[in-house]
Amino acid sequence: MRDKESANRGVHEPFYVMLKEFRIADLVITAHARSRYEDRSQGDGQSGKETAFWLWQCLKQKRVRVHSPDEPEMYVVDNDLVMAARIVEMPDEADLYGNPLYKLIVVSFLGKMSENIDLRDLKNYFARQRSLRRTPLMQSGRKRR
Repeated sequence: MRDKESANRGVHEPFYVMLKEFRIADLVITAHARSRYEDRSQGDGQSGKETAFWLWQCLKQKRVRVHSPDEPEMYVVDNDLVMAARIVEMPDEADLYGNPLYKLIVVSFLGKMSENIDLRDLKNYFARQRSLRRTPLMQSGRKRR
């Protein structure tokens, strides 16, 4: 999702965005993340390209931050929307100074903290999700015996 336009063609502007200590030069939104975004966050029928453009603008405007130091792969957009993402180094890509460039892969959108209070504490949220999945499995295991 690199910027395609440049005002002066002769001037080299950085085509990456800083997120923590990483230079993000590309953005990928998985199909699962796109469907979760449509279901849980906006629901206004944006296409994948529009979602990627919106998220790229959020990155450029520094509206994306780490959720907590304990959860390095969880990010918050506009202090509300929680997303899970991985940062992967791009092979054979570097900026003008030789620093490596990275790709942000959005794995999933968990939802908005304003609508789901449980997202404020992700450790308890994931523990609750695991126990909810485990309970039906345990019940069905008892039925088989």
